[in-house]
Amino acid sequence: MKTLLAVDGSDNSYEAVHALKYFARAEQLTLLHALNVPRPAYPMMLPKVAEDLYKTLEQNMREDGERLLDRVQSLLPLHAGPTTKHLRIGSPAEVIVSMAEEQKADLIVMGARGLGPIKERLLGSVSHRILTLAPCATLIVNGPGKAMKQILLPLEGPSDAEAAIRFLQLKPFHEAVELTLMTVLPWTEPPWPSGASEAEAAAATEMLEKQTEYIEGVAERLCAIGYQAHGVALLGTPSTMILQQATTLRSELILMGTRGRQGITRFVLGSVSHAVLHKTPCPVLAFH
Repeated sequence: MKTLLAVDGSDNSYEAVHALKYFARAEQLTLLHALNVPRPAYPMMLPKVAEDLYKTLEQNMREDGERLLDRVQSLLPLHAGPTTKHLRIGSPAEVIVSMAEEQKADLIVMGARGLGPIKERLLGSVSHRILTLAPCATLIVNGPGKAMKQILLPLEGPSDAEAAIRFLQLKPFHEAVELTLMTVLPWTEPPWPSGASEAEAAAATEMLEKQTEYIEGVAERLCAIGYQAHGVALLGTPSTMILQQATTLRSELILMGTRGRQGITRFVLGSVSHAVLHKTPCPVLAFH
C-alpha cells in the first residue's frame, strides 16, 4: 500500500504521524509539507521590493519545512517502510491531492485543522476539501489516538460495502482489528395517531430485519478474508446513530465511505461523512 503523510507542524499533524504505527508497512511512504507562502499585501510597495520580500519569506518557510520533515521522519515507526520527503509550494489541499495522484497513493494520512463548523461548511477546511477531492482513502486524525483496534464501519448500501471490502483487502492495518459493521435505516416518528402508525411500525420492523440480514452477510465476507467482524442494523438519523455507536462502543476509528452530496451542496449542507467528521470522538478514515 502506498501512503502519503501530509504534515503541517500542528499537534494533530504529529498525532497523524503517531497513527502510522497502527497501519501496515507501506510499499512507499511519502512525507509531504505544503508551503502556502503569502504574497506581500502592500499595494504601494515597489514590485522588486515585494518580490525580494516574498523570496526571503519563501526561503525561511522552506528551511522550516525541511526541519519539520526531518523531525517527522525521525518519529516514524520502525515498520513505516521506504520514505521520501517532499516540499511543495501552493494551496495545501491542492498540493496534497496533486501529490496523491502523482504517487498513485492508496491512503492519505493527515491531522485535522478546521475553521469551525460554520466557516468550514461554507468554505471547506483543508481536510474537507481533501475528503471531497482525494483520489484515494483519507485518514483524518482529530486528536490523540488509541490503538485503532475497535473500528466502527457504517455502510449505506451495496456499493458502499464493495468499496469497504476493496479497501480492507489491501490489509491496511498493522495488527488484527475488530470491525463493527452498522447500517442505519432513516426513521422518525410519524405525526399521525399511534393507531394509524401500526402498519408503519410493522413495515419498519420488516425492513430492519432485511437490513440486519444484509449487514451480517457483509460481515461474513469480511470474516472470510481474515477479519473479526459482526453487524448491526439500527433505526434513526444516520449521522446521529453513527456518533452514538462510536461513543457507546468506544470506537478507536470510524471507517466510512464518502458517498453523498457532491459539489457545492456538499460543502454547504454536508454529507453524512462530513457531519460525522465535525463531532467524531475518534479519527475518521474515509474511503471511496
